[in-house]
Amino acid sequence: MHICKRKKYTFKMKKLLVLGFAVLITACASKKEGNMIVNGQIKGLKKGTLYLQKIENDTVLKTIDSVAILGSDLFTLTANVDEPEMYYLTFDGNTTNKYITFFAEKGTITINDDVSKFGLNPTITGSKNQDILNDYNKIAKRFNEQNLDMIEKKFFAQKANNKDSVAILDKQHERLVRRRYMVTVNFALNNKDNHVAPYLALTELVNANIKWLDTINTSLAPNVKNSLYGKKLNKFIADIKKADANN
Repeated sequence: MHICKRKKYTFKMKKLLVLGFAVLITACASKKEGNMIVNGQIKGLKKGTLYLQKIENDTVLKTIDSVAILGSDLFTLTANVDEPEMYYLTFDGNTTNKYITFFAEKGTITINDDVSKFGLNPTITGSKNQDILNDYNKIAKRFNEQNLDMIEKKFFAQKANNKDSVAILDKQHERLVRRRYMVTVNFALNNKDNHVAPYLALTELVNANIKWLDTINTSLAPNVKNSLYGKKLNKFIADIKKADANN
């Protein structure tokens, strides 16, 4: 009698296990892979969770996908991308609060970095808009270096109470800022068919003359103008004009 009960119990457990395994297979099979695959290597990251994120509603950083890292520093993440958009890659235990930012696009994007210098100089391939943004960042880096040099010179001039030098440096800084704006505008105009153009206007030219922003906005290709950053740029310009009209 006991043997029969045990057999029935064993059969029931096997049935539950088979059903559970079938559900697991179905769940795995039904998981959407996404039209964008982000893979690569974060050297030195042996344990933790890697997160693929993006900003929603201009304020909330939402996790799109995540993967547990245990032993191997290789990773693969996926997402469904409607259009090129800035995404973020970070991990738990990141005390520096640094992110790897990149232009997400349909296809396969490969990101390689080192956990000790996370986000400082990652290698990113597979995104056309990211390639264009990298070209701009090289230009921006030169302006940043010149700006830092001027800040240092102004610091010592102020320390020495050399008002003439401070005044000269202030004028040089104004010219540097204007030159950077103009270079950025020209770069955006030369890439009006790419989503980088409105993105640069929104991130690098927020304090620029409204005429320059208007020039970029009107030059955008139709698909870019109707994109996430294209619509945001159009609204940004409209808000500025409305505020100016009310003053």
